[in-house]
Parts: sequence; structure tokens; C-alpha cells
Amino acid sequence: MILQEFSPKEFVDRQVAGIRKVVKGERALIAVSGGVDSTACAVLTHRALGENLLCVTIDDAFMRTGEPERIAQLLSSPPLNLPIRILDVQKQFLGALEGLRDAEEKRKAFRETFYRVLSMVAKEESFWFLVQGTIRADVDETTKGIKTQHNVLSQIGISTTKQYGFRLIEPLVSIYKPQVREVARFLGVPSELSERQPFPGPGLSVRVVGENRTDKLESLKKATVITENNLTKHKPSQYFATIIDNQDEPHHSRLMAMRKIAAQHLGVPLENVLVKVFRDKATGMKGSLRHYGEIVAVEAQTTDGEIRRPQIQDLVNLQTKIVTTNPSTTRVLYAVQEIPRKQPYVVTIRAIQTHNFLTAEVSEIPWTTLSQSAKSILEGCSNVACVYYDVTPKPPATIEME
Repeated sequence: MILQEFSPKEFVDRQVAGIRKVVKGERALIAVSGGVDSTACAVLTHRALGENLLCVTIDDAFMRTGEPERIAQLLSSPPLNLPIRILDVQKQFLGALEGLRDAEEKRKAFRETFYRVLSMVAKEESFWFLVQGTIRADVDETTKGIKTQHNVLSQIGISTTKQYGFRLIEPLVSIYKPQVREVARFLGVPSELSERQPFPGPGLSVRVVGENRTDKLESLKKATVITENNLTKHKPSQYFATIIDNQDEPHHSRLMAMRKIAAQHLGVPLENVLVKVFRDKATGMKGSLRHYGEIVAVEAQTTDGEIRRPQIQDLVNLQTKIVTTNPSTTRVLYAVQEIPRKQPYVVTIRAIQTHNFLTAEVSEIPWTTLSQSAKSILEGCSNVACVYYDVTPKPPATIEME
């Protein structure tokens, strides 16, 4: 239970004592991604164990370009001075996810590979404890069936001792993201890390919607850099790019009905509205349960063929109408910019505002920023045909696409 008056000092003192009591002078291992959860957990545990802790950054092929080296340099330098090692295991992860399309299958394959890699290191180095930065929201989403967080194990009946050979320690599991940031600040974590936006444990693998392919992943990495660089000034709680196969269902039974809804809501002639439903699906929520549903993309054009730029809130309201009349929909996108030729992929920009990551609103990013980002993505990613803005809050969508 989180106290109303949260004291990071009391929390840290309590967790340091608890870690020492459990570990009893043995050695422990922690995987650090550079996100605030794993970083705060690593610094807290290092305070408790000192040289008996080894930090590893797992280069799984799904981090941002150059990120493993950058994170290792940040964490090993003052003021943190954490002992850290990079594990290059890209082949293992790419092989484990090859051919998988379903989001849950991909998350589970990633989880199994992640812990097998750590189990290998633990056995080689004689580590008997794994520390990880699982937080309360991770457990909530997994146990409620919304989506499988790769770092939730004991709470769903997986024994790490039996399956992987190490005992699990989770110092942050009782608190949510705002309290984790308080702990990080108290521990002296640089703001570059303590205030960093969340990044999923399985990395970009959950932002490659559907099957992962080399060219698809590389385009997503380029789109990620552009999106993060351009949107950071608007200070969303979280902002990122996703990539989807540009394959739709041209004979979907509800296409005309959704076109009519969009035309009426946006006040444009029906012939100026395009609607498509992608073949790949996205994770959403129905009530408190996970719902794997359809991705609908809308485009409204002016009389001279340019994409109209409605207010973002109008597009959010349109999303509500589409989802209400089409319960199989979990995600609504609106076109920002496109090229006049067929390409295998489309990119989606996502930006949200949230306090606890259990619910989220769509950020009202200015059209100038969205258009500039889309233009750069289309110029830098020759296999992308269109860039969309995701106008779906949580619920009915989850924050991540997968």
C-alpha cells in the first residue's frame, strides 16, 4: 500500500535493509535499461550491496540506436558509478521473435529469452539473486489480463528459483511511477534518467506491430529518433513512434458506416473521407480486461486534395464515436502526411498525458510539430507510405500499441 505522504528516504532505508537481510552477503544481478524504474532500482540496490551487485544492459536489438553504449556510459560514470556490462544477445532475441505476429506471443517469447539470458549469466558468475525494477502498474496490468508485462513472474505463478535458478527481489513493486521518480531524485539519479519517459521492457519489439522484420525495425528506429526529438519540447508524459504493415481489409463490413460518421463529425463531403482497417490488430481495454482489436485509420481531405487539420480534441471525439459504434475497434489513427505511392509500412506517432499510466489522455500536439515530424519520417524511411497521429486515449487503447 502506498502511503498518502510518501517519504522516499523512509522507503529507501526500508528497502536497503530488506535487501541486505535477504541477500546476506551473496552476489546479485540486475538488468538495467536506462529507464527510471530499473535505474532507481539499481542505485538503491547498489547502496545496499555495493560490489556484490553487477548491472547488465541487454543489447537485445530492440533498443534505440546506440542506446546500450550510451546507457552503460551514463550509469558507470559519476555520480552513479554503477558496475555495468553490456550483453550482446541480439541474435537470440531476433530469433525468438521471428515469425510471431500476436502481441502476447511476442511479449511471452521476449520474456522467456530475457530470463534465459540472465539465467545463463547468473550460473556463469554464481549469482543467486536477480533484482528488478517491477512497479505496481506492471503487476496491475498483467494480473488484470490487460497485457503481459515481461517482468511480472511470481505474481502469475512463475517460480524463478525452479525455472531459472535465481531468487527474485523487487524493491519497487509496491509503488507507482510518480513515487519511483521521487526515489530516483532522492538517490541522486541525474534528471536525464530520473525524468526520462517510460520505455517498454521489451523495447521496440512492442512498437513493431505484427511481424518483426529487419527493414521494418530499422525504419522504426529512425522514426523513433525523429519523434522523440520533435515532441520533447511539448512535454508529453510519453511519446513515441510505432510501425504497422500497410495492409488493410478493403471489404470490411463497417467501412462505409465509419466513413459516414467521420464525414458528419468533421463536416466534410463523404467523398473527401478515407477510412481503412489494418489487418494487424492492437491491444486495448474493455472495462478492466485486455481486448485485442482493430486499428482504424481516418483521413479527411480538403477540396484540393490536402489533408485537413482538425483540432486534436475533435479527432478524439471522433474516435469515441467510431469506437462506440464499432466495439471491435481499439485504436483510431488520423493521417498527418502521406506520399502518393504504395509502400509496405505506415508509422504512427503516439503522445499522451497521464499521472499514473493506468489512464491517459491524448496530447494536443500542434499540427506544425506533427507535420514536421511526418515529413522527416517520410524522407528518412523510404519504405513508409503514411504517418498517422494516434487519437485514442487509455481506455479504450493501452498506451503502447502492442
